[in-house]
Formats: sequence, structure tokens, C-alpha cells
Amino acid sequence: MGGIEVKKGDSAMTIRFDDARWAQVKNNYRSWWAGELDRPLISITVNGYESNRPKAKQPCHGFQSFHGAGVAADEIVDCWDYDLSTKKFLGDAFPCVWPNFGPGVLAAFTGCELRNAERTVWFHHPEEKELRDVHVKFNGESHWYRRIREIMVAAQKRWQGEVQVGMTDLGGSLDVMASFRGSEPLLMDLYDHPEEIKRVSDEIHRCWWQYFDLFTAALRPPNPGYTAWTPIFSEESYYMLQCDFCYMIGPDMFDEFVKPELAASCRKLKHAFYHLDGIGELPHLDSLLSIPELAGVQWVPGAGQKDASEWTDVYKRIRAAGKLVQLFGYGDPRCIDAIAEKMGSLKGFIIIDSVPKEREQSAVEVLKRHGVP
Repeated sequence: MGGIEVKKGDSAMTIRFDDARWAQVKNNYRSWWAGELDRPLISITVNGYESNRPKAKQPCHGFQSFHGAGVAADEIVDCWDYDLSTKKFLGDAFPCVWPNFGPGVLAAFTGCELRNAERTVWFHHPEEKELRDVHVKFNGESHWYRRIREIMVAAQKRWQGEVQVGMTDLGGSLDVMASFRGSEPLLMDLYDHPEEIKRVSDEIHRCWWQYFDLFTAALRPPNPGYTAWTPIFSEESYYMLQCDFCYMIGPDMFDEFVKPELAASCRKLKHAFYHLDGIGELPHLDSLLSIPELAGVQWVPGAGQKDASEWTDVYKRIRAAGKLVQLFGYGDPRCIDAIAEKMGSLKGFIIIDSVPKEREQSAVEVLKRHGVP
């Protein structure tokens, strides 16, 4: 396979970030996690700058699984490097990437097929099995595990800590289980085979942590810290936990089948966040907030719902429980002003957004209004 030859430090000449900015990022995020930052974290990435380096040999896909096996890991990293060279990082933003092989890629490590679609990735088990016949075991020889690890190692070799490399999207336990069983059969299993659900969930949980620890070992050092698919920076272990499957179940089943495993992961992570995805997950919010070790909640209203400024009742519940809040700006940083006006204070919030270069000045003005240098 071909490759890219680069010298250490080459990216420093192309990516608009430096050691002083990294020191500032680490200090601000450290204070935010500790509850000592009186302003919100606002991370805005500006897209559309001209790069001062040659274009990458390969196209930059949103899913790295779209690259064929013949594409070397360092060529994928070079795609990322080129993409980062076209961006500017404002406020609390920083250069970061993560190997995206689809949400719940743990399923592909442990027996499911990974299928690339036009704009996403799906996981499917080649055999229809009853839940009692599903056994999820760690596989260190998995092609997809080895591919992701190879890309992580190549990224560290290329950037030497200049760029934060995030964890891949391992998925939630019931989401992974649904890849093996299918969502509808799994819903019936919750009623018919509750003990089998708990057994398989425990197997997935153990595998999840084996892969998480191995990927972490591949990334640190020289990785500056921890990130996941959501770029919240942490110098200590962090992950955006999730269970999209729980959109389809009620609070009692959530408490029995989802919460115990989530709480166990929260206890292992220094900074655990939860991906609250859509109004169907709101019935589980109070239960989530009762987990002492959960640091914060990401709220994603979902397609067709009110914008981020219209959910202050949700934000107040999260903040009243002593948890942090993460939101996306969806390309309009001005919504931050509306949220601040309704909330009174955005302490404990992090808002992540990206804008085209033509809207950079508007983003800068929003940052100034909220005390973000």
C-alpha cells in the first residue's frame, strides 16, 4: 500500500493552532469540568479557508470505512490534515478528528457485518439467532478493530500531539445488541427473556471496556487528552455514552435494562456525558440525572423539533441536578444569545458549532458578548 511521508511538525505549518492555544484550551476546560469557569465554553470552527498545503491524495469521507482496504492509514490521516488546514478555531475550539466507522462499531468488532450505505454505516448479523444463542466476545483480530487502531497510531505518528484524536463511536449496549438481534425482536426479548438481555448486555459491557482501554493505550501519549465523536476536551477519561434504543422503551425498562450498565460506565469514567437524543428519551432524563457519577447531558432535540433556544425547561432540570449541558448551535451562533437571555447564566454549558468563513465575524461578536476570548 502507498503512504505519505511527512516530517514531525509539518502540520504546525498548515493547521491554524499552536502550543499557546493548546495551553489555553486545557486550562479553560479544566476549570469548566471543575465548575470554576463563570462563562460557558463556546467552540466554533470556521470552515472554508484556503489551505497552504497540497490537496490530499484521497477524498475526505465523513466515514473512514468508505476508504477501501488499499488506502493506507497515513493517507486517511493526510485527508484529515488537509481538511483541518482549511479551518480556523475560535473561542474554545481546537483541532480534533476521530475515526468514524459508524455508531456502534463494537458490533462489527464482535461478529456483525459492517455495511457502507450512501451516507451512513449499518451493522447486521449474517445469521438470525435467538437471544440465548448470542454470545458477544472480544476479538483482537477483528479487521475493523485493527483498521481503526492502525489509523489512530498513524495519526499520532503524524501529529505528535498537535491534533486531538478522539475515540471511535463504540455504541451503547442495547444498540449493539440490536445489531445482533434486530430492533423488533429485541423489544420482544425485553418481555420474554429479561435475564438473557442482562447476560448479553454484561458481555457487551465487558467488551466495550476492553476496546476502550486498548484504543486509549494506542492514543495516549502523545494525545493531548480525551474526546469522542463530540469534541468536548478532557485531560481525564471522558466519553459520550448513549442508548438510542431507549427511545422505544419506557422508564421502568430503562431503569432495569439500561441504567445499571450506564451507571457502571459512569463510575469508570472521570467525565461521563450522556447523549440524550430526541424527545422520546426525555422520559428517562430524571433517572439519568440521579446517577451521581454522570457529569453532564448532551441534548439533541431531533429533526423537525424546536431549535436549541426553546428547551430551557430541559436545561434547567439538568443544571438543577448539578450536571453540565452540551448543545449544538446548528450553524447559527446567535441562538446562544437567546438561550442566555432565557437562562440568565450559561455557566456549566458548552455550545459547539461550525460556520462558513462568510459568517466568521458574526461568530466573533457572539463570543465577545459571552466573555469568550
